[in-house]
Amino acid sequence: MRVTTENYCCFTGLRPQKLNFKEDSKKHNIIMSRCEKYIIQLIEGYNVTNFISGMALGWDIWCAEEILKLRDRYSSISLECAIPCLGQDKYWSESDKHRYVEILSKADNIIQMQEKYTSDCMIKRNLYMVDKSLYVFALWDRQVGGTASTIKYALEKERRIIIINPITSEI
Repeated sequence: MRVTTENYCCFTGLRPQKLNFKEDSKKHNIIMSRCEKYIIQLIEGYNVTNFISGMALGWDIWCAEEILKLRDRYSSISLECAIPCLGQDKYWSESDKHRYVEILSKADNIIQMQEKYTSDCMIKRNLYMVDKSLYVFALWDRQVGGTASTIKYALEKERRIIIINPITSEI
């Protein structure tokens, strides 16, 4: 069992195909504006300095990029990328692969859960992130799936959870 640290926050959320908007749409921009606001609140109000992204398409990637942008303003923050296995990006588009590699090249720390893909490597990654973090920041609309399981686990572990609903854009 890993020790939870008060200055850690991890991200969990829906993949683009489960969202009712496209990246760079008006709704996406509203959600990311709220994301930035809450990350700043975590940094300034709760001394959160370490952020963990599972590096999946959608919310994880968007939040990782947000942390990298905010590092210019807050030099004390760091980005950890928790990779479920080698080749996580194997079936992604070339532009998504490039984005993934770019983020990894700027990360402060990369943790790889295991060498090869197995049916539970994503779950292991999610448990690792929640175990290590006091805060969990999610983009979730109550759909069943990996995000729901991660939030359920975070509730069991009594983590502090922030959820943005992608349908209403509300916290």
